[in-house]
Amino acid sequence: MRHELRHQALHPFTNFDIAHLLQRQADVRGSHPFLIWEPFEGERRVWSYAEFVDATRRVANGLVARGVQVGDRVLVHLDNCPESIFSWLGCAVAGASAVTTNARSVADELSYYAENAGVVGAITQPRFAELVSASTTPGFMIVTDTDNGASAAPGQEPAAADSYGRLFEDDPIELRAPDPHLDFSVQFTSGTTSRPKGVVWNHANALWGARMCARNAHLSSADVSLTHLPLFHTNAQAYSVLSALWAGATVVAQPRFSASRFWDVSLRNRCTFTSMVPFCAKALMARDEPVPDHQYRIWGNGAQLPMWDEYFGVTTISWWGMTETITQPIVSDPTVASTPLSMGRPSPAYEIAVLHDDGSPVGPGETGGLFVRGVPGLSLFKHYLNNPEATAASFDEAGFMITGDRVKLLETGDLQFGDRDKDMLKVGGENVAASEIERVVGAHAGVAECAVVAKRDPMLDEVPVVFVLAPDGAGLEADALREEILAACKESLADFKVPREIHVVDELPRSTLEKIAKAKLRDLANQDASP
Repeated sequence: MRHELRHQALHPFTNFDIAHLLQRQADVRGSHPFLIWEPFEGERRVWSYAEFVDATRRVANGLVARGVQVGDRVLVHLDNCPESIFSWLGCAVAGASAVTTNARSVADELSYYAENAGVVGAITQPRFAELVSASTTPGFMIVTDTDNGASAAPGQEPAAADSYGRLFEDDPIELRAPDPHLDFSVQFTSGTTSRPKGVVWNHANALWGARMCARNAHLSSADVSLTHLPLFHTNAQAYSVLSALWAGATVVAQPRFSASRFWDVSLRNRCTFTSMVPFCAKALMARDEPVPDHQYRIWGNGAQLPMWDEYFGVTTISWWGMTETITQPIVSDPTVASTPLSMGRPSPAYEIAVLHDDGSPVGPGETGGLFVRGVPGLSLFKHYLNNPEATAASFDEAGFMITGDRVKLLETGDLQFGDRDKDMLKVGGENVAASEIERVVGAHAGVAECAVVAKRDPMLDEVPVVFVLAPDGAGLEADALREEILAACKESLADFKVPREIHVVDELPRSTLEKIAKAKLRDLANQDASP
């Protein structure tokens, strides 16, 4: 049974929301740096808390002046840049929701996101302006002046677009009464059986993420958080930006991860915390350069990797979370030694169950499905946008959220990631549903059936590989079919979702129920892959 947070129930964020958190920090941390922008091109910028909140309230008023009302949704299609943070939080201050979309999305994906969310306007950058204009029909379109600091190429901005800089010309908006139950944002996350679902957070969710992520990482007002992961994802939004906001700390934002710039930026800003993924750490280690003296106290990652701590001279906290959980229901403590390769222990803020398929709890050394129980609309997401069926199906009868992940309970009490739903891939930190790729490939006239599986990759962890069964008498040569499928995937899917290999086969292995035996296809795909 799923029990949502009731409006009359008291909770840690009663009579509070993100707009009032921003203003509170501006009042008490006014002159302290909140956002430092470290572009690859263009000028470095610093905003104090007072300056940042003033600018965000101006953006909010500018959106209202363009017709945005409380409860509306605005598409925010941006790579990492200051405007992405101003837009995300500015929508919230205005009482609207930012729909933050993956900057690598293609037209088909953007059209789906915009239509599903019913957006009233769009904010983007010159490089994406034509794509957003052609694939969506928002009531207004605002385009930033630069591409993440770099000068825009001539002619990239549509004639009907409004300049982002004009938003700052409005006076700061008057704060409305706080409402923690009001929708805050939407992120589309890959599902295993359908197109991506819009995960709705309300303001209580965002405040929960801010407070718990700050606590989990032991952040204080003296910390400086380097943020290089995509700002349209939960990791950067909650683990990095909201946690720093709650703690009164500083955010250093980059357009994206850069191994060649990492240490210069970290040293210049005296960074103490960053959220890391294996791809980034491997890239730093591959440079084979001496690690300089630095101020880092903590790095966050999905697993406890002692080799990082020794090599980089940091303390790594391990964690696990989803867009639906806002923060980390499983996390280690930086003051307590963790089991190597573990993902931490259950957070005291959630109930965690690891169960066999028959519903019985696993014992030490055993692996089972991971289930999380919290409070929807507070410690768990509010719901899936326009999809009550999917929302209901994501919880079991006891009110536990079904994660689809499998974990191992270690003898120490720590948990170790065992596997994920086999139809989910993790490509360089991006979640990819096999069903998304199969939808595109299966729509091709020359394909009778198809199956997408993950192949191990030394840098990206996994990459998608598709096996294709052509109908009898199709008459299309295998090479030509591969080329057509690849072209269709490039047109309809973000680049990280495009299959790296396309195998045209005479038959697909079957299980006893005539389902495609993906385990056998994974073995075939990984025969020549590095371990």
